Amino acid sequence: MDHLQPLNLPPHPFKISDNNGQLTLFDEIRKKHIIITPEEWVRQHFVQYLINQKKYPKSLIKLEGGVKLNGMPRRTDIVVFNSAGEKILLVECKAPSIEVNQKVFDQVARYNITHRIPLLAVTNGLQHYYCRVDFDNKKYHFLEQLPEYDS
Repeated sequence: MDHLQPLNLPPHPFKISDNNGQLTLFDEIRKKHIIITPEEWVRQHFVQYLINQKKYPKSLIKLEGGVKLNGMPRRTDIVVFNSAGEKILLVECKAPSIEVNQKVFDQVARYNITHRIPLLAVTNGLQHYYCRVDFDNKKYHFLEQLPEYDS
């Protein structure tokens, strides 16, 4: 059960079921049971971190939205909206075995050309990187912490 490895995120008491040898958990956002892959394990923990530690409203979090990049469909892991319906945070989740490096970060930055979301986060559950995007100057500034929802 290496995909249930402890992460560098607060633990959460997920409702985990064994469905004929396939572990599933109840996804509070999508309101259904989903198969736990290493990437999904990270995504679910990060969502709980957003809700419980950073006070992001559950109702404003969307998982696996579709986006077109150069005419090709892509999916995003987590998008958070503000109360006006504007996208404020894009999170890309990787499996813990995937190193979060410049290539991974650039991939997320490219997704974000379409979205124009001011905050980016990339995590593999063990390492987390956050940045604020400056669209006018086409730059990003790394942040020590992910800002709370209210800020």
